[in-house]
Amino acid sequence: MNEEKLKNGKLIENLLGSRARVKILKLLAFKTELNISSIIKKTNLNHKNVDKHLKYLKKVDLVQQKNFGRIRIYRFKEENIKARSFKNFLKIWEEK
Repeated sequence: MNEEKLKNGKLIENLLGSRARVKILKLLAFKTELNISSIIKKTNLNHKNVDKHLKYLKKVDLVQQKNFGRIRIYRFKEENIKARSFKNFLKIWEEK
């Protein structure tokens, strides 16, 4: 296993290995922008977990954070090809 990729958190297993992380990513993929309180409400996760997973998703460049004073707004990073691919995967997988 490539140790550098593991350290950077870029293995797909790291992304999909957490149900909470997938919930957050899925939510952001289909909403425009949300603050952390909205993410917490819509995913039924606690603040600590949401904050931890958002940090990871920013690190792997799938989510972008914008700050307006103390308010942090998160958005799915559509311009990232991996993010777009993940969103397309979700659309196909969850199509009814």
